[in-house]
Order: sequence, then structure tokens, then C-alpha cells
Amino acid sequence: MREKNKLRDVFGHWIWLKRWLISLIGFLTYRRYHVTNKLKVENAEILQKLPAQNVLFLSNHQTYYADVIAFYHIFCSQNACGKMAMQNLSYLLRPKANIYYVAAEETMKKSGLIPRIFAYVGAVTVRRSWRSEGTLVQRKVDKNAFEQIEKALSAGWLVSFPQGTTSPYAPVRKGVAHIIRDYQPIVVPIEIDGFRRAFDKKGFFLKQKNTVLKVKFKAPMQYDSNDSVDNIKLQIKKAIGQNKPNLSYKKRT
Repeated sequence: MREKNKLRDVFGHWIWLKRWLISLIGFLTYRRYHVTNKLKVENAEILQKLPAQNVLFLSNHQTYYADVIAFYHIFCSQNACGKMAMQNLSYLLRPKANIYYVAAEETMKKSGLIPRIFAYVGAVTVRRSWRSEGTLVQRKVDKNAFEQIEKALSAGWLVSFPQGTTSPYAPVRKGVAHIIRDYQPIVVPIEIDGFRRAFDKKGFFLKQKNTVLKVKFKAPMQYDSNDSVDNIKLQIKKAIGQNKPNLSYKKRT
């Protein structure tokens, strides 16, 4: 599942620099996932059967960055070793560079070195039409985002958080359903837990040690691309474990 040997990715970023940054992030964060806390991965063998392009991972979201970093550790381990072998740090010397993830533009455009690094290694930024800086808004859908998402899918694996927020049980955004209908990727649901307890909202600082960080991959989602947007949204919500009954959605600011 290794990308072709090119100098730049589809967004014009230097691949050698991306790999170096991914390795750096991996080495700096390895301890918090495997010593301070315990990263527990279920059904990682699913990754070995996936093609190198046009794969969309859909996950619930608990922190801005810690979730994404965990996925990079998992994907790079699988890419280098052909199986889950994160006990051996050598997988960070052969990072998988064609991994992308959808992130809010307002988060990635903030000043500072860390957001810039995370944006460079694989962020596909989206200008949210319903929310900005913690405030509800109404603005036109960012059509350019769909073009960027298509690019990412054509080049590799894309991780998206279809609820568009770290708040639990939030509604799935309809844009994700349109992506599935328009581009018909292989859709792999992921259900995560423990990150909200272990880290602060941004995912940089530890709140609690000895936490089990659960990442559960599920079989590729079977969907009908001609189905309605609402039905696909419902299917996604169930697949990522966000369909708990009788729970109201409370927005976090």
C-alpha cells in the first residue's frame, strides 16, 4: 500500500518533508499512546485488505489532534510491517505519506507552528457552513472542499469526522453523504473511545493517565449510492456508534 515514488503529493507538498514530520510526530507522541496510556486496536487486519486509493475512513471525534495522531500510528505500523506491530518503533522510520484527513479551516489556519505542521502532513481543510469559531452561522457550502476531498481520495486514504465536531451524538453532516454518493469510495467506519478522558479538547495535554484508548475498525460499509442523503447519514451514525437513543445533542464551545 505504498504510494508511488513522487517528489510531491497531490497538494504540492514535499513527500520527503511529510514523511520526516510524520516520523517526528510519531516519536514525540509514542510514549503517550503506549506507556502513559494504552492504545488498543481492534480488527486492524481490515487495513491489509484495502486498496491504496479511494478509501474513506469515518470516525466519531473526541479531540482535535490526538485522534488523528493515533490513526497515523496505526496506519504507519500497518504500512511498514504488514500487521499491527507498534511495539517496534521501526515503523516510524517508514511512514505512510498518502494519508489525509478532513479538518475545519478555522482550526488549521490558526497561527502557530503546530497547526501548520499538522496542516502540512495531510489536512484537507473545509470551511464549515454551519459553524465558525464556536458560533452557529449560515453560509454557502464550500464547493472547493469537495474538489480537495476528491484529490485526497484519488491519491490515498482519507479520514473524515462526519459529525464535524468533538461533541458526542452530534448529527452527521450531509456533505459526507454527498461525498459517498458522488465518489463511491470504500467506506470503513471507525469507533473510538477514551481520548476525551485522556486528553484535553485539543489533544495536546494529558488529563488522565492509564487510560485505554480504543480504536475499533469495522467492515467496509455496504451502501447504495442511489440511496437518499438522510438514509446514508443514518447508516453512518449507526456505523460509528453515535446512534444512542434518548440522548440530546449538546454543542461544546
